[in-house]
Order: sequence, then structure tokens, then C-alpha cells
Amino acid sequence: MPGLSLTQPVVKAATERPGETFTIFGDRRRTNADFADRVARFAGALVAGGVTKGDRVAMLAMNSDRYVEYVFATLWAEGVINPVNARWSPVEMAYSFQDSGTQVLLIDDTFLPILDDLRGLAPGLRRIIYVGDGETPDGCENYEMLIASHDPILEGGAAGDDMAALLYTGGTTGRPKGVMLSHEGIATCSLALTAAAPNGGDKPGLHVAPFFHIGGVGVIFQFAFRRAPQVIMPAFEPGEALRLIEAEKVADIFVVPTMLRVILDHPDMATRDLTSLVSIRYGAAPINTTLLNRAMDAIPTAGFMQVYGQTEFSPVITCLAPDDHLGEGAERRLTSAGRPLPSASVRIVDENRDPLPQGAVGEIAVRGAQTMLGYWNRPEETANTLSGGWLYTGDAGMMDEEGFLHIVDRVKDMIVTGGENVYSAEVENALATMPGVGACAVVALPDEHWGERVHAVIVPTPGAAFTLEAVRAHCKPLIAGYKAPRSISILDELPLSPAGKIQKNVLRDTLAKEA
Repeated sequence: MPGLSLTQPVVKAATERPGETFTIFGDRRRTNADFADRVARFAGALVAGGVTKGDRVAMLAMNSDRYVEYVFATLWAEGVINPVNARWSPVEMAYSFQDSGTQVLLIDDTFLPILDDLRGLAPGLRRIIYVGDGETPDGCENYEMLIASHDPILEGGAAGDDMAALLYTGGTTGRPKGVMLSHEGIATCSLALTAAAPNGGDKPGLHVAPFFHIGGVGVIFQFAFRRAPQVIMPAFEPGEALRLIEAEKVADIFVVPTMLRVILDHPDMATRDLTSLVSIRYGAAPINTTLLNRAMDAIPTAGFMQVYGQTEFSPVITCLAPDDHLGEGAERRLTSAGRPLPSASVRIVDENRDPLPQGAVGEIAVRGAQTMLGYWNRPEETANTLSGGWLYTGDAGMMDEEGFLHIVDRVKDMIVTGGENVYSAEVENALATMPGVGACAVVALPDEHWGERVHAVIVPTPGAAFTLEAVRAHCKPLIAGYKAPRSISILDELPLSPAGKIQKNVLRDTLAKEA
């Protein structure tokens, strides 16, 4: 049996509801039939240009209807999508191209200014496809012309355990690592999440999360399996999000807590009709219960659902359903991440990876069809994370007597800021190259707006001095802006364990008390 395929919902939509809407982007609206035709034609262009099964095809662009077409066309051609983190520096982007062996890149107007840099840093890019609306740059092919000049091809046979996506995440060693996700894994997550809790069904859904993030691209498939028209904005802007919810009668949206906050704070919140909203999913970062209660009061028609997961599990592990937000015991349940999806088995283990009893705190392990295939070209890290059929998340948690999972802490040294994961090693590696840095450490500190902020602790060499502005300027060409420190401390020395390891827990506790 070939297993589930991520192109199946495109075929079904075009066959069963050809005249209904698939994508809405600005003034452009594509019917299911038109969307499927464009996908099949661009897939033909990819194959004609040499893309074969398993080849990685990257896209560096803002969200758009063409981005959704790229996703399904690449899979239609049996390729692997490699969405590029648009917030990365060119150095980080080029590393992902080189590491993955990506030869085809789609790029829009926003990122044309760095195209020459990328070509120089990643000489393996042999084919650049321009997906903007302006004049096609030299050395690039035009996306619309490729669609117009190629016949549609039949849907490829990639499915099941075939790799569908290569998504790069931060790495504990300071280098991003590619997570290999399968057709089966992503499809299973989409269907299981739909079964786990009420949602917007086949009513329009709004994309506000970036498609390069698993929380954004994953929603593309969730909407597609539900036959929900996909309303797309290039990047999140609260006023425009509110306008689109009203104008398109949006029923479903996925947000990170910082997005929810600025939507509620926007002046148009009081005048827009949001009664079409029946489902608001939130996740990717911890949420303040005060903010959540405020949102629930402000948008009473919507059921709120929290999701917890990680890229390695395609990505959702647990969800806190709308009913769990209400009624007796809600206050206690709201401190949890919800219950496992029907497709996920979760257990808590000790340092030897042996199961712990209910109520004990340990590492969260999960298994199911959603589990990643592994890390790209990282056999040792794969073997450490995947063992005995279980995926070891690096998160610490506890399962209560009702089966609700409570996230206690992160075993991995990771910061979650504005819904983005930042590994301290990446920031420390960048800081270590700055003149005058004798030693450094990077930790998370609580932040009212971002949830957590990246905080750098620097021990200067004699005579050296630092400002936050200088530190951020040094980091800018090396790492993404959201990874750069938002605050710094200068110390004479770092707290060390008897083994000489930096005691970040001591740093965090000390700095939090001083804040």
C-alpha cells in the first residue's frame, strides 16, 4: 500500500468541487480546478527542468497563493519542499541550500536584493525561478511563463514514507539541522487534528503564520484536507487580519500568542465583525492566562484550542480542545498543553528513558505515524532522538490523572521568543566572534511582549566595552534578527559547575530576580 499522499486533497477538490475556491490572495481567487491545473503545469515545468523524486526545491518568499501552489506542485512532481526561513541571514540560508543539496530556488521581489549574495554563498543553486509580478531579473526564469508554457502532468506517486518536506530548525551545535518529514506524517497530523477537536470545517481559513514555519505550512495541508478556502496575507498585520476575517467570513485561524495580543490591542478590534470565527488555534509559545481569558471574552463565537508540538512530529503532539477551556476545572486545565492527538502515544521517561508513573516529571517521549524520518545527514543526532520507536522531545513534562500533559521545562537549552525557537548555541557562536568577548552565555528571560527574550551575558576581555546596539549590529550578518540579543548583562565571570560547565539555571534565576 502506498500510504497517504499530500496531493490527494488537491485532486479531490478539483474532481468533486471544481468551481469552489481554493486560494484567495488580494484580488486573485483560484477555483479548485484552476488551482489543480496550475499545480500540474508547474510540476511539469519542474520535471522538465530536471527535478526527480526526492529532489529538494526551495522557496524564499512572503506568503502568497503562489507559495501554496509551489508546495503542492513540488509534491506533485515527487520533489521535497524546502521552505526557507525568511528571517535568516543570507549565511544561514546558504548553509541550508548547501547542506541539503538544493539546486532549485523560487524567490519573490522581497528577497531579490540578496539574490546575488545567495548565488555567491551557495554556488550549487543552478536554477532560480522568479515568482514576483515585476520584470524577470537576469538569470531567472519567470514562474507564470513556466506555467503557461508547460502542459499539466499526471500526479506523481510519492506517498507514505516518501519524504515530503525538509524543514530546517535551530541546532544545539549552532548550525541549523534539516528535519525530514513524510507524506504520511504530515497527512496524519492534519487528519488527527481535525478529529481531535471542532474546527472551521470547510469554511474559509486565514493564514497569518509564515509558510516557512511548520506552524504555517502545516496549516496549508490542514485546510486542504478540510476543503477550506485558503485566505492568505503576505505577512501578519493585525488591521489587515481583522479586515480579512470580516470580508471573507473567516472561520478558522492559527496564531502565536504575540499575534493574539496585538489583534486585541488594535483599534479596529472594536468595529470589525468577527462573528464568523468559530475556531482560534494558538501555540508555538506559552500563553498568559490573562491574555487568553481576554481573548475568549472578546471573541465569544470562537472555540479556542491550544496546540503543542515540534517540527519533528509533523508537528502537533497534544491539543487542549475548546471544551477544555470552559466549565469546572478549566483553570487547572489551562495550565496544561492538552491531551495527545488520536495519532500520538505519549509517555514520560527518566534519564535512562524508562517510563515514569503518572504525576512524575521527566522527558516527554512520543511515537506515531507523525514521527520524522530523521535529521538530514545527521545520523548520530537522529539515533539519539529516535530510539526504540520513540521520539525524545527534549521537553520536560508531567501527565496528570486525567491524561493532560503539563510542560514543566525544556531539557534542551532553547528560547521561545515570539513563537520562534532559538538555540542559545547559535547566538553564542555569533557572539564569540566579536572582538573583546572573553566568554559569553545566552539565556531566556521573561518578556511581556515576546514571552521570552534572548539575553546575552558577556564577560569582556580587559579594556573591552559593549552596548546592546553594537552586539546586535555584530550579530546581524551572522544570524537572524529574532535570534540577536534583546538585552545584555556584563559580568566579571560566569557561574560554573565543578565540571566547568556554565550554570545557566543560576544565571537565569539571578537575572530574573534583578529584573
